[in-house]
Amino acid sequence: MDFLAEIRRRARDRPRRVVFPEGEESRTARAIARIQDEGLLYPVVLGDPDRIRSELEAAAGDPDDLEVVDPRRGEGSGRYVETLLELRRARGMDRAEARRRVREPLIRGALMVRFGEVDGSVAGAVNSTGDVLRAALWCVGPDDGIKVVSSAFYMVVKPFRSPDSEVLTFTDAAVVPDPTGPQLAQIAAAASRARRKVVGDSPTVAFLSYSTKGSAEGPSVEKVREALDLFRDMEPGVPSDGELQADAALVETVSRRKAPHSAVGGEANVLVFPGLDAGNIAYKLVQRLGDAEAIGPIIQGLRRPCNDLSRGASPEDIVNVACITSLMAE
Repeated sequence: MDFLAEIRRRARDRPRRVVFPEGEESRTARAIARIQDEGLLYPVVLGDPDRIRSELEAAAGDPDDLEVVDPRRGEGSGRYVETLLELRRARGMDRAEARRRVREPLIRGALMVRFGEVDGSVAGAVNSTGDVLRAALWCVGPDDGIKVVSSAFYMVVKPFRSPDSEVLTFTDAAVVPDPTGPQLAQIAAAASRARRKVVGDSPTVAFLSYSTKGSAEGPSVEKVREALDLFRDMEPGVPSDGELQADAALVETVSRRKAPHSAVGGEANVLVFPGLDAGNIAYKLVQRLGDAEAIGPIIQGLRRPCNDLSRGASPEDIVNVACITSLMAE
């Protein structure tokens, strides 16, 4: 299964508007040129129009077939100022700061997402994860019933329980260091919702631990049990179980021995890690030792998608995340 090719095909079938707040950056320009060439989505680019045109021409893109917004210009920014002021007044923002902030590309892009002028945002090749998330949290906010914004890696792994490669969701591996039980439940709920849109299948959720169904005890095990109970209340239609060791979550024969009555039955495709240490270590081990393709981190739990890039992202990475962002806007 060529997951990335399938993501591009699905994005192309229903192209959406995605804003790129880092429009003056050369890798972003090369990504937009590829997006134009393949007809994947409708890019909206923020920045200085002359610089954007120059970078896009250098990347063999078409600057005449591109919507460009210069956030430094004040025309039409009144409603952005009023909205940002309303959202942040209680945190001490005054009108002068709101006027200044809406000229920042990250904030302008996130406000465009909030207003539905675009379907999602992609940034982070230049800006830090903290800055990207701050703009999204200020302007877009969390999804209904979700208080915790988190992340997932989509791991394309070699065949191990069927003849075909698979996509596993690893969550959270990049944002929340030490989630509580209630936070872990919300991370799992956000991952389940995102998986339906990004992968296009039904989630089966395993809350991972060093224990399987009481084989060991400890604070981490108790946290995972609490998370499972809360998650089942939030998403009663999603098959889920915990606490499970990784082999009991992923391998049917092991599940039959260790957790014979599990609703997961060794068929988990969403793996919920008890903390950032475990999630981050696991995805890198699977990536490097198992030769898996790691796509992410993809931000989940927002009302509308605003995704972050690694500052080492390639143009190809930017294209892939943009297509995922488009699918998340379903």
